[in-house]
Amino acid sequence: MRALSSWRSTWILPSGRRTARAQAQGAFIITPSRAAAPPRASCFARRSHRIPPILPRPRGKTLDVVTLRAVSTGLAEGQAPLKVVWAKEGVLLPQGEALDARLKGRLRQALKEAGLKAGESLLLYTEEGPVLLFGRGEDDRESGGRLAQALQRLAFPEALVEPLEDADALAEGLLLGAYRFDRLKTKREEKALTLLLPGVSEALLERARKVAEGVYLARDLVNEPPNLLTPEALAERALELRALGVEVEVLDEKAIAELGMGAFLAVAQGSENPPRFICLRYAPEGAKARLDLVGKGLTFDSGGYSLKPTESMATMKGDMAGAAAVLGAFKAAALLGLPVELRGYIAACENLVSGRAYRVGDVLKTLSGKTVEVMNTDAEGRLTLADALAYAEREGAERILELSTLTGAAVVALGEEVAALFATEPSWGERVREAAEKAGEKVWPMPLEKAYREKLKSPVADLKNVGDRYGGAIAAALFLAEFVQVPLVHLDIAGPAFARKAHALGPEGGTGFGVRTILKVAEAL
Repeated sequence: MRALSSWRSTWILPSGRRTARAQAQGAFIITPSRAAAPPRASCFARRSHRIPPILPRPRGKTLDVVTLRAVSTGLAEGQAPLKVVWAKEGVLLPQGEALDARLKGRLRQALKEAGLKAGESLLLYTEEGPVLLFGRGEDDRESGGRLAQALQRLAFPEALVEPLEDADALAEGLLLGAYRFDRLKTKREEKALTLLLPGVSEALLERARKVAEGVYLARDLVNEPPNLLTPEALAERALELRALGVEVEVLDEKAIAELGMGAFLAVAQGSENPPRFICLRYAPEGAKARLDLVGKGLTFDSGGYSLKPTESMATMKGDMAGAAAVLGAFKAAALLGLPVELRGYIAACENLVSGRAYRVGDVLKTLSGKTVEVMNTDAEGRLTLADALAYAEREGAERILELSTLTGAAVVALGEEVAALFATEPSWGERVREAAEKAGEKVWPMPLEKAYREKLKSPVADLKNVGDRYGGAIAAALFLAEFVQVPLVHLDIAGPAFARKAHALGPEGGTGFGVRTILKVAEAL
């Protein structure tokens, strides 16, 4: 075995391996009294070991499944192959009354006989043309999504839809509900749908389209199979955002090792697909504030030597949903021209089993200098995030919003539709909670119980990467909080990031959860 010196620490390399990865990941003896601070290097200032720009691959329109158009005429006067009339609890909404009068009360009579519930529809052929009675729910965004899905099942290429009170939410719902991921199928549904919305501004619809563009990107990334969306491929997709004016730099394995991201590299070392550290910056002129984002980027998680069962592994292509949300938010923010500076950091890798994979019992040195004893290789996301969070703070972050599919414990506590929100500073947590509520994404504040910090104590290192079997989501959040001093909100999106069945705002698969919350947070700064 051969010893090398790095940052005045003595690193003992595994025999036969003298790579940069080994230098960062081998067993070591720390000499803290003489340890110097790691070199301060900026992702955007570095010139060595960066991945060169990659030209964007040709892609079709992301919103070609549905088009929204503002028109001036309503249901009674407008012309369209199909007219949609809203009803709630068996009563026509006011927008449909004029048309019903022209039809001599036929709509009311049909509604009375059908007893429509929220999300249900009834197609009528009248002298005014086809009319679709549709049941409105409590949430206008979800009502729009359900309507879009119902219209996709019909053969009409165009429909006139009167807006509801929350026209913004309705427009978003119409776009999100129409999403589909079928590009890998040999037989795809090619028909598109145009929806005419009277009385709304084109600016409102344009905003909804741009938000949906970001959510669609996040969903696409989560839905991509892991053999296609490797860490390198995720980095390529990030680089495509340069076309929108987003600065993107990608660091390869050697540069990651030079930075000292030992925990990140440990997780990555079991895979033949090399890791990538992705840095993004959207900095419009005159930006009024700054928001730093960190997203978990495990493009596939087998659990490592703490191997997952097959059924748990089935959705692990989506273990990068936090990273997907960050990329989707950057795309939407750039399209919208938000006057806020965004910084983003993604540690992209795979967690696999091999002769090189990290093991239970390994001790890792993180970018912050703290050491971590690995007690479960399936608690890998917090290790990659520890280095990404420390790097964000080093780059001058004033506040951080981090998103990750981190723990099954969060799903046990809150189910599959609600994200767990942990905040090191209550006021920052409340701002994110309010933004999520406005965005229509469900989050619930959780406690950072300091007594649980004892669960993370290690006899041989500064920390363990897991606690005991209880309070797992809290322990994971406490672990992340060890690596930053600035206000941190951790959103554990393990539940809502991936839908196991079709829902009001989309099909089975990636939901794009977090994109809309990030945008609302940024707009409120």
